[in-house]
Amino acid sequence: MKMVVAIIKPFKLDEVRDALTNLGVHGMTVTEVKGYGRQKGHTEIYRGAEYAVSFLPKLKVEVAIPPDLVNATIEAIGAAARTGQIGDGKIFVSGLDQAVRIRTGERDLDAL
Repeated sequence: MKMVVAIIKPFKLDEVRDALTNLGVHGMTVTEVKGYGRQKGHTEIYRGAEYAVSFLPKLKVEVAIPPDLVNATIEAIGAAARTGQIGDGKIFVSGLDQAVRIRTGERDLDAL
């Protein structure tokens, strides 16, 4: 099993969710996060005063998937989240040793 974590722009969530649903990925966890990459934030003007926004709002989407869906999942998230502008985000893939469904006790792929 694999854990895919994607950091995306907030307004792209519906498109990413739809793309993953069409792939057959069931369930995801979404967390509001803040961060920065190469753009290192930006400056804004509020009530005439300029200030630096160091951390930009993003969403962290986490999905646990079978290993055979990794490439399709990466492609689906990438296509749905891409705007072509700086700050589109990143996708990380890591191994998932075990999964357990609390309600039934099912384990690993059965728990997904």
